[in-house]
Order: sequence, then structure tokens, then C-alpha cells
Amino acid sequence: MPATDEIQARLELAVEIAREAGEITLAHFRRDDLVVERKGDDSPVTIADRRAEEHLRQRIAEGFADDGILGEELPERPGTSGHRWILDPIDGTKSFIHGVPLYSTLVAVERDGEALLGVIRIPALDETVYAAVGRGAWYLAGDRPPVPAVVSEAGSLAESLFVTSEVASFDEIGRREAYDRLQAAARLSRTWGDAYGYLMVATGRAEVMVDPVVSVWDVAAVQPVIEEAGGRFTDWRARRTIHTGQAAASNGWVHAEVLGILGAAP
Repeated sequence: MPATDEIQARLELAVEIAREAGEITLAHFRRDDLVVERKGDDSPVTIADRRAEEHLRQRIAEGFADDGILGEELPERPGTSGHRWILDPIDGTKSFIHGVPLYSTLVAVERDGEALLGVIRIPALDETVYAAVGRGAWYLAGDRPPVPAVVSEAGSLAESLFVTSEVASFDEIGRREAYDRLQAAARLSRTWGDAYGYLMVATGRAEVMVDPVVSVWDVAAVQPVIEEAGGRFTDWRARRTIHTGQAAASNGWVHAEVLGILGAAP
């Protein structure tokens, strides 16, 4: 199978299974009997996280048995094909357990450390944005046909909406001043964060999304989506990577200004 066909086949499966896993999470969403447990790092986890990831893994194994799988909730499965799926069944578990509909299901495929494709699925809002390298980014709302996902053309932070996941996470790394400066420079700031914030950037509804602390499964799906939508995705030191634990996404036009505040060279 040609490399391009390999990407397309995996993209089609990724979109399909992100929707399926999202439906599993919805079966537990806003349920009074939902049990919330705490992981070793004190972050929350639910049966919905585990069931959704189990489904994703089963579907991937059926379609691409030689691919590796890395997920947030279950042990990594090595592969031999060179492709690795990176999964976050519920990105934004804190939102999920409080009945906030901005959580997402994330599915990505990586090869040689580079994210080739990504899907951001917002189950409770029935929104999806997906992309593969060289194939553009696409936005789905409900049953409507996909339309291109394109970043905004705002040229400065003064014209921009800045979003983030949690203000306290800037305190965790001793960089609260970075949040304060971004908030002061932006036209507007909100905590419509986790992967939903990146979806907003990719669809032109926000210009900047910044996370001080991320894991690879939080952003593997995000990078191809942002870049194929015309934006930029880097860490805080301007490196184009999903592996350093920090993330900055923008429409591209304001990225140098953002990195200047975060401490990287413009």
C-alpha cells in the first residue's frame, strides 16, 4: 500500500473510532452514578475513560494489528509497522465529571516522532475537526458535510481571543506572569481549554491557545490539525514538537508575539 494510502486509511479509521468512543463517553456523561477515581498524579479518571480507550484499542487492533498504541489510561502496546496511535479517550476529564460539554476524544497517529494525523472529537457538541499532513484540516458539525477548517487572519494579540485550560497550571511551573501578560495583551481571554481550545483556533474562533503542562496524548492530535488549518503549533521555546510538555498554538500571524511573552525568541 502506498504511503499516502496508508495515511488515508488510518485517517478514515481515526475519524470513525473517535466518534464511536465519543458515544461511549456520552453514555456516562451527566450521570449521577458516575464514580470518579484518582490516579497516582491525583488527576481524575472514570469508567468512561477506560471503556472508551478499550474500544479505541480494539478497533485499531482489528484494522492495523502491527501498529503500536499509546494511550493515557492503559499500558503502551508496542508495534512493528513504525506507526503509533496516540489516544486520549477523554481530554478534559475535569470538565466531563462536572457536566461541562467541552471535553473531547483525541486520536492521532505518529511515525518517527512526527504526528501524521489527528482527530479532535467533541462528543457532547457533535463537533469534529480532523487533519492529515498535506491533506488540509476539516470541520464537521452534526450531519453536515465537512468544510475546511481555517485559522483566523487576526494580526496581533490586541485583536485576538486567547484561551487556555487552567490558569493554575501556569502557577505549577512558576510562570503566572506569562498568563498575566497574555491576558493583558489579548483582546479577550477565556478558559475554554483542553482540546476544545485548539479546535477553536483551528476553526478561526480563537487565535491563541497555550498550555503550560501537557502530555503527548493531549497534543498529538492537535499539531496536524492546527498546522493543516494554516496555523502554528510549537512548544514554548518555538520547537515544532509534541514531546516537550508545553504547547502554544496560534493562527500563525500572532505566534511570534506569543512566543515573545512565553520567553522564546520571536
